[in-house]
Amino acid sequence: MTAVPEWMRPPRLEGWYADDLDHLPEAPRHTELIDGALVFMMSPQRSWHARLVTALVVSLTDQAPVGIEVEREMTIRLDDRNRPEPDLLVTTAPYAPDRTFYTPGEVLLVAEVVSPESAHRDRTVKLRKYAEAGIPNYWRVEDENGAPVVHTYELDGPTRSYAPTGIHRTKMVSPVPFEVELDLDRLIPGRKA
Repeated sequence: MTAVPEWMRPPRLEGWYADDLDHLPEAPRHTELIDGALVFMMSPQRSWHARLVTALVVSLTDQAPVGIEVEREMTIRLDDRNRPEPDLLVTTAPYAPDRTFYTPGEVLLVAEVVSPESAHRDRTVKLRKYAEAGIPNYWRVEDENGAPVVHTYELDGPTRSYAPTGIHRTKMVSPVPFEVELDLDRLIPGRKA
């Protein structure tokens, strides 16, 4: 067993804070903060996941109205102890080249493409945390025999929880966060529909 690198040791007894992520240059690229604990994406990313995220970012960017931006793999500072990194987000914030995170008030949609190592966090932990932070829409994309299936949720403001609004196979049409139409069967190049 090897020693834990010094940078992995929390700077205080209660753990890490959201602002600490900006001062960890040694941390792996996709490091999140969940309840004060660092979460690393340690297993290799599957090609299905990478291609799907890219296709979603391109499709949403092509359809986004003026004043709406689509970002991939940027953290959201939910509070002092939580800064998750969704696969993509849709925001009203203008592009800023030195930005390292967004705040919930700037985010219209968060989408997570589920992988084996993130399944529990994407289906339960992040679903609850994004809702409690007031992010209006959440999409969870699952792999169903190689085909993407999009589970959509909309925030119920008074309860600060998500209500499911649909499970989409083959095609998805949604009025939120803006008018979106996706041919899900064409999102994975090379996949036989």
